[in-house]
Amino acid sequence: MTTLSLTQSYEQLIAGNVLAYPTEAVFGLGCDPDCKNAVLTILALKNRPIEKGLILIASDFNQLIPYIDQSALTQEQKTLMFNSWPGPVTWVVPKHKTTPYFLTGEFDSIAVRVTAHPLVREMCQLFGKPLVSTSANQSGQEPCRSIVEIEQQFGKAFPALHGEIGTRTKPSEIRDIQTGQIIRQG
Repeated sequence: MTTLSLTQSYEQLIAGNVLAYPTEAVFGLGCDPDCKNAVLTILALKNRPIEKGLILIASDFNQLIPYIDQSALTQEQKTLMFNSWPGPVTWVVPKHKTTPYFLTGEFDSIAVRVTAHPLVREMCQLFGKPLVSTSANQSGQEPCRSIVEIEQQFGKAFPALHGEIGTRTKPSEIRDIQTGQIIRQG
């Protein structure tokens, strides 16, 4: 396994590469959300259809603004999101008209979250924008919870930010901001 420092992880992101990194519950796979090739690489690694869309994680709400349609959110909806962040709640919100299809799939919305994991927050701050975030696992496999499991599923040379996952046992909850519906229990 190629374990990376924060600076090396930043360099991987700038170069348009995919990397694994610890989150609150499992290791995630991430990349620059504006790099189509990197996003398509993640989808291929996971054998995930583009139509399903992906989650963006950020260190703060401002990093998400270019990808969401703020004008479609009420102040009450924003307050609801802000009160759940940083933390394990992912919100499905209306996407900005310029947000690419390879992030949103067949939806007019995008899933976003402000992470509570200190190392990932630091990485997003260094990178200056959010990351694509999906669990580090191949289709049909359990999400990776250690560097050893990443190596088993993705190979010895797969780059991973050195760090520990958080103490959560479940993935983030996913809620629709407009309907209040819980899409995935957290």
